[in-house]
Amino acid sequence: MTGFGKAIGQYGNKKLIVEIKSLNSKQTDLTVRMPTLYKEKEMVMRTLLYDKLGRGKIEFNLYVENNGAESNYTINKDLALNYFTNIKALADEIGESERSYLSTLIKLPEVVRAEREDLDEEEWSYIEKLTHEACDHLTDFRRQEGEKLYKDFTARIDGILEHFETVKAHESERVDSVRQRISKALEDNVSSDKIDKNRQEQELIYYIEKLDITEEKVRLKAHCEYFMETLNTGDSQGKKLGFITQEIGREINTIGSKAYHAPIQKAVVQMKDELEKIKEQVLNVL
Repeated sequence: MTGFGKAIGQYGNKKLIVEIKSLNSKQTDLTVRMPTLYKEKEMVMRTLLYDKLGRGKIEFNLYVENNGAESNYTINKDLALNYFTNIKALADEIGESERSYLSTLIKLPEVVRAEREDLDEEEWSYIEKLTHEACDHLTDFRRQEGEKLYKDFTARIDGILEHFETVKAHESERVDSVRQRISKALEDNVSSDKIDKNRQEQELIYYIEKLDITEEKVRLKAHCEYFMETLNTGDSQGKKLGFITQEIGREINTIGSKAYHAPIQKAVVQMKDELEKIKEQVLNVL
């Protein structure tokens, strides 16, 4: 399920920005980007994100802005002076005119050194607090999207059940149509005096039973009810809803293959259309 969460805080001389994005995915796919100082905590952060957000393609970014009040860099003055003495002597020896060597000295090895900073556990606790806050914002975003999806799912399932009623309404008409079609085909190809009426009736009953869709209708209605029941649970049920849609599709397809009746086949096409839209949206559910 898509979502975005952001939290900003100040710790000492640092401005800390946590951004979390979530996209649709059948699995959990975490990407964690943090400055080198915090890399030792990457697995801790991954666990936190997994526990808070669950399934999805999740991208976590931690940005740190230093206000410049303190510096992690020092200048090795003794080394810089030593470089300068040697450069000046070389310049005098080759007759170079006097000039400023400061810009050159700054670029020489080890003159400017970055001091290694140790991770402050209190700072990390503050980053975790910001991450929880960003996750809560993302969850609120997801919840709003979920409410829209719920309304859409309800309308789609209602649509399937509405077309299902059309199938039921044409059931007896379909049986009569099949019976008349078979009887007419038999009469057109076999003379009436050669037709065994008892055998004909037995064959008709057998054939009509093969086309019976009573079980499919019962299962289709049960699957639709189970879909809504699952949708109303408080837990993340995206995968389960996906499995239920597969079962709904199986029953609709079987009804279509047995229909042999235009109004029922039309209703089947409409049910399939509603189901395809449900399948597309189920991918957005955790």
